[in-house]
Amino acid sequence: MGFIQPTLQTPNIDDLASTGVHFTNALVTSSLCSPSRASILTGMSTRNHKIVDNNNSSEEGLTFFPQYLQDAGYQTGFFGKWHMGSHSDMPRKGFDKWVSFTGQGTYYPQDRVPPPLRNKGIVNQLNVDGVHVDQKGYITDELTDYALEWLDNDIDQTQPFLLYLSHKAVHSDATPA
Repeated sequence: MGFIQPTLQTPNIDDLASTGVHFTNALVTSSLCSPSRASILTGMSTRNHKIVDNNNSSEEGLTFFPQYLQDAGYQTGFFGKWHMGSHSDMPRKGFDKWVSFTGQGTYYPQDRVPPPLRNKGIVNQLNVDGVHVDQKGYITDELTDYALEWLDNDIDQTQPFLLYLSHKAVHSDATPA
C-alpha cells in the first residue's frame, strides 16, 4: 500500500521509506538554496561560510568537499544548479565534469527568452566543462541524461566517484515536463 496515501501504489517510495534513512533531527541554518548548498559543500554553517543569501555572496576562500575527494583519487562530477551567491556558471574547483547553468536556470530552452530572440532560435544555454551549449529540452531530463552519460561512458568503473546532481525542479515555481 502507498506510503502516504493508502489507495496509491508507490512501491519505490515504500521501498525508500522501509530501507532508507530518516533524519528526524535534520535542519538547515537558512531556508534559502545558496546558503544551504554552501553548507552541504563546505560542512560549515552560514555564519562561517558567509554565503548569506542567493545574490550577494562570495565563494572566495571556501573549499568544497569534492576537492578533498578529488585529491584522494575520486572522479567527481557536478550536474545542475550551482547558483551560490553569484550568477556564474563556470566550472568550480573539485569537479572533473561540470554541467550547469547561469543563476536560477530555466525549465525549458525558450523560457524567459523574449519572443523576438526566441523566433531567431536563441535559447538558454548550459555550461558543459566550460563550453556553452544550447539547452535542448526539459532541464530535469537533460541534467539526468548528462549525469547518466558520465556514469556510463566517462568514468573508470574500478575507481571511486562522486556524482553531485542538483536539480532545478525542486525550486519554485515548479514546472512539470
